[in-house]
Amino acid sequence: MPRLLVRRPSPLLAEGELTHLDRVPVDADLAVEQWRGYVDAFRSRGWDVIEIEPADAHPDGVFVEDAVVIFGDLAVLCRAGAESRRGEAETVRVGVVASGIDTAEIAEPGTLDGGDVLKVGDTVYVGASSRTNAEGIAQLRTLLETRGWVVREIPVGKVLHLKSGVTALPDGTVIGFEPLVDDPGLFPRFAGVPEEHGTAVVVLDDSTVLMSADAPETAASHRARGLEVVTVDISEFEKLEGCVTCLSVRVRD
Repeated sequence: MPRLLVRRPSPLLAEGELTHLDRVPVDADLAVEQWRGYVDAFRSRGWDVIEIEPADAHPDGVFVEDAVVIFGDLAVLCRAGAESRRGEAETVRVGVVASGIDTAEIAEPGTLDGGDVLKVGDTVYVGASSRTNAEGIAQLRTLLETRGWVVREIPVGKVLHLKSGVTALPDGTVIGFEPLVDDPGLFPRFAGVPEEHGTAVVVLDDSTVLMSADAPETAASHRARGLEVVTVDISEFEKLEGCVTCLSVRVRD
């Protein structure tokens, strides 16, 4: 059974870090309601949901994907690029260790945010962003290449994280909203989507993706490809540069 690691939003969510967006009001109560809907979408599909200990003092703690990335039977514990987020790491570490997965860790001076890591087959695209530095990428490459992964560095300057700009469909096609993608030509197969909030999908299975409800044209294009599309409203998280990928860590058996 696939597992989902999540953490409920902090009451301080509205104070989270922003890099490319202007700050606008965030409804913390609505965010909790949306988070529950997000989690329920996975639970209804048979995922085992594991809640990591709350981190209410950390506004960005709900974006748990940034703290750890799973590569088969290895969990790589990240070192946040934003110093304000480094306090989130310990509770994530406890949750990951409790799940029984082997761990490795990105060490100082390396920084790596999980939102900068996109896995497509045995290729790992890593965004060189304001949150992930060259040393972090080098450490990840050392950890993974002996395990058969190929690590490719991708420049990220237009959005917060690599997966703020691109994700991948079940067949490996990388998708993104082209105005926010630094160089679509770096991916063997790339398809543009018509809406900014259509850039992010979570693959639920070989024929199903989960995505934001705020991209109906993109959802229609995925359905035209023959995919089943599950949509969730995550508007309060999108105001903070969040998307459907960063609200969870997916552990697939």
